[in-house]
Amino acid sequence: MFWYGHDPGGWGWFTMSVGMLLFWGVLITLGVLVWRALSRPDGLGTTPVPPPRRPTPEQLLAERFARGELDENAYRHGLTVLRGDGDGPGRR
Repeated sequence: MFWYGHDPGGWGWFTMSVGMLLFWGVLITLGVLVWRALSRPDGLGTTPVPPPRRPTPEQLLAERFARGELDENAYRHGLTVLRGDGDGPGRR
């Protein structure tokens, strides 16, 4: 049987089936890529990223002591002042 003046020879259904599979494959792939891009936590998505934790003053003092920038007396005095245990400047 001729369809629009052409004889597909039995390949018409095959090419249409492959074309439809490719169409849906591309459509699903694009949908997955968009979903992944929107769900990323680096700015495009809605998942908040917690801010980096800042070290406490005691941790900074301990790091300076560990690097050798402070001697033991300065370190202990700094801890005392930070904790408010002793008579630091401005305390009466």
